[in-house]
Amino acid sequence: MYLPVFDPSGKYIYLLASTDAGPVVNWFDQSSNDMEETNSIYLVTLQKQLISPFAKENETEQVADTGSSKAPYKADSSRGKVRIDWDGIQNRIVPLPLPRGQYRSLAVVKEGELFYLSESPHNAGPTMLNLYSLKKRKEESIMPADGYIIAAKGEKTLFNTKGKWGIAPTGQKPTPESMINTSSIRVKVSPKEEWKNIFNEAWRVNRDFFYDPNMHGVNWAAMKKKYEALLPDVASTNDLYRVMQWMFREVSVGHHRFDATGDRRSNPDFVPGGLLGADYETSNNRYRIKKIYGGLNWTPDLRSPLTEPGVNVEVGDYILKVNGADVTADKNFYSYFENTADKIVTLTVASSADGANTRTVKVVPVANEGALRNRDWVEGNMRKVAEATNGQVAYVYVPNTGAAGHEYFKRYFFPQSNKAAIIVDERFNGGGQLADYYIDLLKRPVQSYWRYRYGKDQKAPNASIQGPKVMLIDETAGSGGDYLPYLFRQAKLGTLVGKTTWGGLVGVLGYPELIDGGVVTAPNLAFFDENGFGIENVGTPPDIEVEQWPSQVINGHDPQLEKAIQIVMEELKKNPPKKAPSPQFPNKARL
Repeated sequence: MYLPVFDPSGKYIYLLASTDAGPVVNWFDQSSNDMEETNSIYLVTLQKQLISPFAKENETEQVADTGSSKAPYKADSSRGKVRIDWDGIQNRIVPLPLPRGQYRSLAVVKEGELFYLSESPHNAGPTMLNLYSLKKRKEESIMPADGYIIAAKGEKTLFNTKGKWGIAPTGQKPTPESMINTSSIRVKVSPKEEWKNIFNEAWRVNRDFFYDPNMHGVNWAAMKKKYEALLPDVASTNDLYRVMQWMFREVSVGHHRFDATGDRRSNPDFVPGGLLGADYETSNNRYRIKKIYGGLNWTPDLRSPLTEPGVNVEVGDYILKVNGADVTADKNFYSYFENTADKIVTLTVASSADGANTRTVKVVPVANEGALRNRDWVEGNMRKVAEATNGQVAYVYVPNTGAAGHEYFKRYFFPQSNKAAIIVDERFNGGGQLADYYIDLLKRPVQSYWRYRYGKDQKAPNASIQGPKVMLIDETAGSGGDYLPYLFRQAKLGTLVGKTTWGGLVGVLGYPELIDGGVVTAPNLAFFDENGFGIENVGTPPDIEVEQWPSQVINGHDPQLEKAIQIVMEELKKNPPKKAPSPQFPNKARL
């Protein structure tokens, strides 16, 4: 139970409680990503003699209030004295007759009238401000709102929605006049007068939040004195933040950074160029399409412009014109696509540089094709592994240990869980949470088998691989990407191949914001085990070190992946997967 608010009458207290929050409150575990907490709103009668406001009274139909306008909402002018009868209070908790949902921000300024926000499941719709009346026993939707505050007298409500602010009469829907024009607000600041405050606050954040109160043995007060001597010579915000970076480096820890660097003197608009999701080569002073990255056009992040329905473009075609402008190889190809992201662009393409089989197509370029290229690399590796192992070995890539990695693992592990062995690739892993989800699935043992009348026998758990396992790691994998191979080794799941990981396992949570909007981290969550603090500034080493020599990579090789394939096939040869037993059917015949 949490976030209680008292009714001004002194009769009730309202609160939120959840019966399924357990997996979600363990937010550090990646396995919590599949969970979604719901809660309910409860009321507690504070005195024994009070009857539940939801007790049955009679079966008489209530006549609805048909008034076309509402009187101004006012808070109760006086508040009842709060007296709590503790004896039997656990039996006086009653739920509001509302379905379980995602409720928050309870507020009440008038007896028996509770305001609250209700979020839509899976963020499928807007968050709504609602009012529940005990007298009417009815919920009323007021407006979409992401947050709100009711004024002390109760007549007005300040709300925000989609980044905009407004003030409306409490309990009433806003009008266009309710919105506040914040675009004209200007604040005059003197950066030089703020710099010393920012420096001191950043120093204090680390003094008060850093996981080691001894600051890794560094005399933190002396560091302040050492670096604040440079403040008189600071000439810009960039200078200030650079000086603070020097100071924070004294404690030698990863994850120490500025998540934001405050106000900028100018913030020019960024105009994204358009990208077609393709590689190009030059021929006859023209650009020819060398490769088209296929996407999943039903997924917005994986839309591939040249593969969408009706776009008649193929590998080998020349792009002759973009929006009527002649395209030649003596100019930067991407200059023709300035300010075209997510806009309709007309391409003139042909099967030869002189214009044979010319045709005009309309495409909508994307602003970023990183996801397309990453998917191509991942699925290319899957094909390499499948071809080299005759389809016996699964390949699963995990880009981080957060939401994206969780999605990747589900997408690629379960369809391949019938394979005899697995290679997990965590190179370039960006970290996130603790990767218990991956490890729990990778170490599943066979528990039993199940026989069908028709079809193959099934093992349980069905989604499990008991054969050899190899994990690819490298120096760019860090944070949760350091911890994942540590867990892999701890569970004795298989062989680590590649390079020692980054070495950053003192994590970061939230911190106070500086006066200019800057945010400095103070790593405050440090890994340790029975051997003490570790991995930070050291990393997780491989069992077999393999370097990605540029000359080999440029020629299409992946030495680390090739080594992983070699190891897993050798392990499969030595330890082939066990076949399921084939028991005799029972004989129940009576002689």
